[in-house]
Amino acid sequence: MAADNHQIVVPTLLDVRKGNLAEIGRLLSRHEFKKVVIFFGQGLTELLGDRIFQSLKENEINVLETREVSDIDIDEVVDHAFQLPFQTEAVIGIGGGKALDAAKYTALLRKWPFISVPTSMSNDGFSSSNTSLTIHGRRISVHAKMPYGIIIDIDVIKGAPDCFIYSGVGDLVSKITAAEDWIFEEKNGKTRVDDCALMLSKKAVNSFVRTDFGTIKDDLFLKELADSLTMAGISMEIAGSSAPTSGSEHLISHALDTYSSHPQLHGLQVGVASYLMSKVQNHRFERITKVLKSTGFFDFAKKAGMTMDDFDTAIDRAPDMKPMRYTYLHVPEYRDQAHKILHDDPILRDVLK
Repeated sequence: MAADNHQIVVPTLLDVRKGNLAEIGRLLSRHEFKKVVIFFGQGLTELLGDRIFQSLKENEINVLETREVSDIDIDEVVDHAFQLPFQTEAVIGIGGGKALDAAKYTALLRKWPFISVPTSMSNDGFSSSNTSLTIHGRRISVHAKMPYGIIIDIDVIKGAPDCFIYSGVGDLVSKITAAEDWIFEEKNGKTRVDDCALMLSKKAVNSFVRTDFGTIKDDLFLKELADSLTMAGISMEIAGSSAPTSGSEHLISHALDTYSSHPQLHGLQVGVASYLMSKVQNHRFERITKVLKSTGFFDFAKKAGMTMDDFDTAIDRAPDMKPMRYTYLHVPEYRDQAHKILHDDPILRDVLK
């Protein structure tokens, strides 16, 4: 059988450091962008606009249009996309999920480069080609466009609420259990692992979990978190799927989003689910435990109000979230084991109500 090759697109502009938002004009000018449109998250035009507009002006980059994104209904995103000036050379998304999602999908529709400027590190979405839009009232994951450029200002990330940093920590450690699920899937004849994507995903998380830090607001800690989440996003592009970064722990989170009356931030749910699944897989749970304890993740997650009952439901519903996958939770005996660990493990009993 012929190899299933696909074209890989990776970011060409990649800049992660302190204070670089004030240099966005120089960074874009280096790549010869002169006419751009900007999608801001709500409230961010006032918070970050002055330094961004000043830098763009100094580098003779013309901002053709700006908007603050509050609605990511697919019909509105499409309608707005085709009203933008045809001479646009790049779409810049600045903010959290909604601004980046709308900008990313607009760039796909108009065939323009997308520049991702995340203001928090809550997950790896800023560096992937996946986007989340509202379709007929439901949030649906849609394939969009890989960023041409990623610009991350460590000072901006540091200013984000702690919940987003903890969410990013949870999302990053999930790559450990996701990789093990992917390998399990191949062993059971359900897929073929892409070795390069697997290596990159593993390197991303290993680099982060071995970082010495004092607090989660340390510059080095935040840079490693940003670098590692960026690499995780690129590993999905190499694989042509989310498999290297999303396994049974993500299925639990998706089920919580669907069935819980009080779903929490994605990374918080995924972090707790990763700890649970590492015990089910009997794989690197000591490392995951150390990271989630030392960062204060468990202490923070305890305040979120997640419940045992919701996790019990999510474990049972997880296989339905992606029936085409074959993770540990797609096997009844491992679901039974997950329920037992959920109720017997002292950390989980402390974190969940």
